[in-house]
Amino acid sequence: MTETLRQYAELTRTAMAEAIAGGEPADYLYDLVRDYTARKGKGLRPGLLLAAADACGAATRTALPAAAALELLHTAFLIHDDVEDHSRLRRGRPTLHELHGVALAVNAGDALANLAVRPLTSTAFPRYRSREVLAELRLAIRQTTEGQALELGWRRHAVVDLTPSDYLELVGRKTCWYTTMAPLRIGAQLGRWRPEPAALDRLGFLAGCAFQIRDDLLDLAPGGQTGKTPRSDVVEGKRTLVLIHLLSVADPAERAWVVDYLNREPDDRSPADQDQLLTLMSAAGSLAYAERFAAVLATAAQESLGTAFADVPPSPALDFLRELIDYLVSRTD
Repeated sequence: MTETLRQYAELTRTAMAEAIAGGEPADYLYDLVRDYTARKGKGLRPGLLLAAADACGAATRTALPAAAALELLHTAFLIHDDVEDHSRLRRGRPTLHELHGVALAVNAGDALANLAVRPLTSTAFPRYRSREVLAELRLAIRQTTEGQALELGWRRHAVVDLTPSDYLELVGRKTCWYTTMAPLRIGAQLGRWRPEPAALDRLGFLAGCAFQIRDDLLDLAPGGQTGKTPRSDVVEGKRTLVLIHLLSVADPAERAWVVDYLNREPDDRSPADQDQLLTLMSAAGSLAYAERFAAVLATAAQESLGTAFADVPPSPALDFLRELIDYLVSRTD
């Protein structure tokens, strides 16, 4: 699986580089745009899109402009997310706003979001496909920004009375649409065999939620995730499933302490207080709860994959897609 994912990622990065080549002013805009796109990620989103397209009978070269557009959009989101979350590292290097300031970083993110549609205007990509893919990207943008607004609003107003259902609603919008649902939907649109739509959306939702819970847990692991600031979610006070569970089971004194922690500004959450919050999460069984929750979602996702692609002929691409879904929901890095 790793080699196939690497190949998909390399093809997508090449297409992205072609889409954003040149442009002035370089020092203040296009060099910044190319910085993030050149930082090698795992390529999970284009991998899902290209594998789904291949499994449904579309040639990789046909689907590649859509994969490049989606990954360019994802990169624009990363730039803005890093500003909103005050993140200092992205893929092992300082974030764009740390290097160039918030104003130039935000502007570069805006430019990149606009450039994301450029691959869809290529003469090699059919015009009617462009309209279909653009409609999916617009839907993903709307859902993602609505989800991001929810998360930022909860943090701004110190919202603590939340349930797992609230978390799933948030993640369904903020993460699932552009991480799993849009790649699968777009890939399926490009092929001649069509998966069952409702099951495909269910697959994307379940896999995306499990992916985000896994991401939340990795952030809390010793050393954090590769290339990211360790336990950034704790510093930022993000309403993860782990935190929501802790708030629901902590005794009154401990819950009051957690609420007070969340009411502070991130700079006022000391390393000792961060350690204390992690200790409470562990003692309350919140980490184990999130692990079990993600495992249930992962099992349901694989069942949905079987239903969604029941009428799609067996192929190496479909086998890869199954392996990639497994990786998404059980990764350790």
